[in-house]
Amino acid sequence: MQDFSVIGKRMPRVDALAKVTGEAKYAADYEMPGMLWCKIVRSPHAHAKILNIDTSRAERLPGVKDVLTGKDFKGWKWGWMPKTREEEPLAAERVRYLGEAVAAVAAVDEDTAEQAAQLIQVEYEPLPGVFDPEKAMEEGAPQLYDHVKNNVSWDFHMDFGDIEKGFREADLVHEDRFVTGRVITGYLEPPAAVAMYDSSGITIWAAKQSPYFVYRHLAACFNLPLNKVRVIQPFIGGGFGGTKNDSLAGDFCSVLFSKRTGKPVKFVYTMEEVLMTCRRRHNMIVYNKMGMKKDGTITAMHSRVIADGGAHTAIGPLTMYLSGSMSTLPYKLPNFKHDAYRIYTNNPIGAAMRGHGVTHTRFAAELQMEMMAEQLGIDPVAVRLKNAITAPHETVNKVTVKSCGLVEGIQTLAASDSWKNRDQRKGSGPVVHGTGMSATSYLGGARQRGHQSCAAVLRLCEDGTIDYLTGATDCGQGSDTVLCQIVAEELGVGMEDVDIKRVDTAVTPCDAGSYGSRVTVLAGEAARRAAVDIKDQLARFAAREWEANPEDIVFKNRMVSVAGSPEKTMPFEQLAKIACYSGSGAVIIGKGYSDYGIDVLDFEKGIGNCGTSYSFTSQLTEVDVDLETGFIRCTDMVIAHDCGRPLNPVNVEAQNQGAAIQGMGQALYEEFRMDQGRTLNPNLADYKMPLAPDIPRIEVIDILTDDPSGPFGAKEASEGAIVSTPPSVFTAVRHATGIWFKEQPLTPEKVVMALRNRKQ
Repeated sequence: MQDFSVIGKRMPRVDALAKVTGEAKYAADYEMPGMLWCKIVRSPHAHAKILNIDTSRAERLPGVKDVLTGKDFKGWKWGWMPKTREEEPLAAERVRYLGEAVAAVAAVDEDTAEQAAQLIQVEYEPLPGVFDPEKAMEEGAPQLYDHVKNNVSWDFHMDFGDIEKGFREADLVHEDRFVTGRVITGYLEPPAAVAMYDSSGITIWAAKQSPYFVYRHLAACFNLPLNKVRVIQPFIGGGFGGTKNDSLAGDFCSVLFSKRTGKPVKFVYTMEEVLMTCRRRHNMIVYNKMGMKKDGTITAMHSRVIADGGAHTAIGPLTMYLSGSMSTLPYKLPNFKHDAYRIYTNNPIGAAMRGHGVTHTRFAAELQMEMMAEQLGIDPVAVRLKNAITAPHETVNKVTVKSCGLVEGIQTLAASDSWKNRDQRKGSGPVVHGTGMSATSYLGGARQRGHQSCAAVLRLCEDGTIDYLTGATDCGQGSDTVLCQIVAEELGVGMEDVDIKRVDTAVTPCDAGSYGSRVTVLAGEAARRAAVDIKDQLARFAAREWEANPEDIVFKNRMVSVAGSPEKTMPFEQLAKIACYSGSGAVIIGKGYSDYGIDVLDFEKGIGNCGTSYSFTSQLTEVDVDLETGFIRCTDMVIAHDCGRPLNPVNVEAQNQGAAIQGMGQALYEEFRMDQGRTLNPNLADYKMPLAPDIPRIEVIDILTDDPSGPFGAKEASEGAIVSTPPSVFTAVRHATGIWFKEQPLTPEKVVMALRNRKQ
C-alpha cells in the first residue's frame, strides 16, 4: 500500500478559517459605490397572455433609475441545447408558471426597488392551466407550446437485450407505480449577484456553482465575445444543482440595467422567491415492471417514467437520460427497456438536483426487487448478493465498471448486529422498530455533452510555495481542500504551501462546473498533472545539481532527494530557489488537463459511460414508527460507501452524512404543497426540511477499491447516499409496519391511513 503524506489524512478545510471568522464574502455581501438594486416583478397567474405592462407609475417614483420588460431583451432565449432554447429573461408575451418574471426595476436602494415593483401594472388574459403531468399528456389538455404535441418537453428511450424474452423466463413478474416527491435543493444562501457593464465588458460577482454556464449565457445574450465576460466567484453557500447551476432573470436584468445606467446593479432573491419560482427536482411517476426467477435472479426490467418538467425544458433532457442510463447498475440486468417522458406543466421548472435523475428510478427498482424477493421467500441480503455486479463489468448498455465494492458493502452491513438482530428489536407497539437496507450506484466524473474538460495552472514561487488556478468550483462540498491535497501530495509539500484562488473567468482555466460529482475526479486529475509538470521541471534542475537521472529524484515531506543516495538531499524551498534563480532566472509554470480515455457517449441511445467511474453505496437505516400517530423517526444509519480511495476522510464522511440527510428529508418530510400551480408552503417553516433534532446517528464505512480512472484511486463521494437513503428508509418502514409504501414523502398521514385500511 502506497505511503501518502497528505492524501487520506483528516485535513481541515482550506477555507475553514475564512468561514468561521466571517471573513468569507458571499455574493450578497458585495457592495459598490453608486450601486443600484434590482427587483423582479412576477406573474400572479400560472398560465396567461401578457396584454399590456404599464410601468409609468414605477418610473415616476423618486429613486427609480430604470425599468425593464421582456421586449428589452429582443426575443433572446436560453436553454441547455439549441433545440430547447425557449426561456426568456423576462416573459414577453406569455407566462407559463406562477411567479415567472415579467418585469424588473432598478432603484437607488432595495426598499425603493421593492416599492416600484409593486407599482408596475400588468394586464393578463388568463389561460387554462395543466398541473398534473399525466393529464397534460392527454388529448385536449391545455398546451404550453405550439411546437410540441401533448406537452411532451422531451422523451428518451432505451431498449437492450430482449425484454419480452426476459419476462417469459421469469417465475414472477411485478408491475408497480412509484412516485417521488416535489422537493428543492435546500441551500440557505439564495441566488444573488452584483453586475457591472463598462468599456471592458461584463463583470459579475455571482453565486454560481458552475460559473462558466452564466459566462456563456451572458456572452450570447449581450452579443459579446467570451473574453469580454468576467464571472468572479464569491464563496458559495450551497448549490446541489438546479438554480445555482443555471442562469436566472436576475442575472440578465442586473447586467442590462448596468449597461443602460452605467452603475453596478445588485439583486438578492428572497427565500420565498426561491421556494416559489426556482428550479426544483423533477417530481416523477415511475411505472416499473420487473421479472425474477425463483432463485432471485433478475431477468428483465421495463421502466416507464413520467416527469413533471414544469414550464420550461432547462436541463431536463439530461435528467431523462440519467434516469435510464444508470438503471443498469448496480445489479446485473440482461434485458432492459426504458421509456421516459418529460412533460410541460404550469408548475415551476424541474431541473437537476443532487443525485440527478438517478434517485427516482433507483428508488423504484430497489423497492420492487425487495418486494419480489419477499414474495419468493428470499432474504433481502441474498437477493442483492445474487444480482450484485463485481468488477470488471460491462452493462447491457456498455457502461464499464473498473472497480466495485458493492458486494463487500452489502456483506459489511449484513454482518452488523443491527441487521442480524433486526427481528428481535422490532417490538410490538405502540412504537415499533424497523431496519431496512438498500444498495445503489452513482456516476462520478460526469461527461455528458458540451465542454467537459478541466484544467489547472500552477505557479511555483521562489520560496517553494504554490499558486493554484482552477476553474473548478467549491460550492460547499470541500473540493478546494481535496484539490490542494492532490497538489501537495504530488509535489511533496505541505498543505499550507498551496494556495488556491477563487474562480475568475478572466484568469482561471475554463471548467464545466460542479455537478455530476466531477470536481475531485476531473479537476483533481488536472491538478495532479499540473503538479507532475512542475515536478518534472524541478527534477531536471535537481538532477543537474547532483549529476543524477531526473527520474530518480524523489519529492517527499518538503524534501527533495535522489533515490538510493540519502546524502543527496535538500529542502524543497532550496530547489525552488535554485530553479527560479538559475542563469537569468526561470519561471516555473505547471499546467494539466483531464483526459477521459473512454469512448464517446451516445446520448440519443443511452450507450456508453456517462461518467469516468461509478461509486457504490450500501446503506442500512433504522427507524421508529409510532403506530398511533404514524410518525417516523430515523434513529441510525450505516453507510458502506465505495468511493475508491477517500482522499480526505473528513470530507467523505461529511458528504455522505449531508447527502443522507437530504435523502431522508425527501423520503419523510419534504414536499411542496401545490394548488393550481401555486406553492402553498414557500417558507422554511412550512416546507419541512430535517432539523438538527431529526438527524440520526450516521456511521460511514469506507470500502476501498482504488479506481484506476481517478487521481490517487478516487471516485465520487457526495451523491451516492442521497440515492441510497430513500429506499433504505422505506424498507425499514416495511420491516416495522409490514406495509409497502411506494410514494414519497412518507408522511404520518399516509402511515396512519395505511394502518387503518389494513385493519379494515
